[in-house]
Amino acid sequence: MKNIFYALLSATLLTACGKVVSTPTGEIKGSVYDYEVENIDGQKVKLSDYRGKVLLFVNVASKCGYTPQYADLQALYEKRKGDGLEILAFPANNFMNQEPGSNAEIKAFCSTNYGVQFPVFAKISVKGDDIHPLYKFLTESTNEKVKWNFQKYLVNREGKPVAVFSPSFNVTDKEFLEKLEPLLAKN
Repeated sequence: MKNIFYALLSATLLTACGKVVSTPTGEIKGSVYDYEVENIDGQKVKLSDYRGKVLLFVNVASKCGYTPQYADLQALYEKRKGDGLEILAFPANNFMNQEPGSNAEIKAFCSTNYGVQFPVFAKISVKGDDIHPLYKFLTESTNEKVKWNFQKYLVNREGKPVAVFSPSFNVTDKEFLEKLEPLLAKN
């Protein structure tokens, strides 16, 4: 019994922390363009404003071991924005209180520490009973619940999720770039 417990625990940790890429199967109803969100300054933003772009949705947190990924996200944004990439960051406090700050504090943190220029939105919930409708769509479309901070959902130019990357995946990883490049090439 003890061995079964440890095997299950190991499998759970590998799934949560490992490098897992998944692609949704079947027909996805709707798109991210059907949603409206609030930016970090409290203004409504229609995701349809991003129509025709390749989108990377990332739930972020300021006090997480993965927080340094902000630097690589910003570098990728600077390099590929002209090719149609938009990185959309959604602060969330769902994991061990690692994003406790207000929207103003989060905005200052991102700007001061990482020079973030990609859009950062108002803090939301990415799991549980109060999950934001956008994240409900992303998780249901891909069959991939958010496991931790810095999980990434890659969305094609039609607004459909095409891949999910676990938090440990960095945007500099070969596997990520192999999924991203063909999407950006379809201009």
